[in-house]
Amino acid sequence: MGFVVFLGMANRNNNGFRFTPYKAPHLTPFERLFDIFKELITHTSGDFDEAIDWLRELDKEYELTTPDYSIDDFIEELKSKGYVQEALEPSDPENPGENANESAKRVVSLTAKMERLIRQHALDQIFGTLKKAGSGNHKTPKVGMGEEPSGDLRSFQFGDPMSSIDITESFKNAQINNGVGSFDLREEDLVVKESHHAAQMSTVLMIDISHSMILYGEDRITPAKKVAMALAEMITTRYPKDTLEILVFGNDAWPISVADLPYLKVGPFHTNTVAGLSLAMDMLRRKRNTNKQIFMITDGKPSCLKLKDGSYYKNSAGLDQHIVDQCYKMARQAHKVNIPITTFMIAQDPYLMQFIQEFTAANKGKAFYTGLKGLGGMIFEDYENNRKKRIR
Repeated sequence: MGFVVFLGMANRNNNGFRFTPYKAPHLTPFERLFDIFKELITHTSGDFDEAIDWLRELDKEYELTTPDYSIDDFIEELKSKGYVQEALEPSDPENPGENANESAKRVVSLTAKMERLIRQHALDQIFGTLKKAGSGNHKTPKVGMGEEPSGDLRSFQFGDPMSSIDITESFKNAQINNGVGSFDLREEDLVVKESHHAAQMSTVLMIDISHSMILYGEDRITPAKKVAMALAEMITTRYPKDTLEILVFGNDAWPISVADLPYLKVGPFHTNTVAGLSLAMDMLRRKRNTNKQIFMITDGKPSCLKLKDGSYYKNSAGLDQHIVDQCYKMARQAHKVNIPITTFMIAQDPYLMQFIQEFTAANKGKAFYTGLKGLGGMIFEDYENNRKKRIR
């Protein structure tokens, strides 16, 4: 049993501690099921029926519902609150016919409201509760007249704006330097608040959706898309002047929207890292921000290239030197245009780690060798650290 500690006054002269049993916050039947449903719908890639099937199984084992509130009641409340919507889908979409409604089946899908809530849920899970920042910018090491206070103070200098003067500290200096008998504020008493110049950041997040992301009994795609949803929600709410674009790569690479993330699935693909990097750089070339970066989440070796004639060169047996050399080439090209690549390598095979080390050296970027558990925290920390410096 957990306990909550309260610091209080036992009497006028003595401080003490009072221990009381921990009481979980009261949850309505809907709230209790909804927390579980948000997790299930992420794992099922937005498949409502599959998520409800899992919820019913969990209900049988853990008695989540009551005689007064069933899973069916929960589904109806999801609809009434605007989290899911129901529509008719013809049994034969290509030939609906005049009597389409008679043969149609009802399909339940997520609404935009629910998709946003899933992103918020991922953000809360991975990064904790983050409140929207007022200016929506990031700090750089350069100080001067900026938008975000650094917390440091310095002496007033000619040309500093009056709005940057710390009135409280300046008055305190006047009293210390000139006595309290008569108030006398001089220029040498004035101090100003230092601030950081604001810098905007453009980020492309690459997600590997090759078949290996679900091999060996380990679901790697769900944590990856949770990170993407959390990062997208954080940037939207905390750093709205930044941009985040997301792409997935298998045999080819293509962009996806934030709204697509809950439905992201692994395909029967090899890993065309070169295609992903090429598309990421194309996306960033169109951005005017000084700060640009690529985050790449992958668990496998590059094993595919698309040739000029449109065919694919594939080799899953070890590291193919031709494919590897093309990856190094892309890394060097990104470095030339000041785009650092941070690789989050889920797999930890020694020969793959060696490849990532050489790839990172070619780009002069960074690499993290991590399991799935710490992936979100590492990406968040690296994103924040990069915002504290101007990438050149």
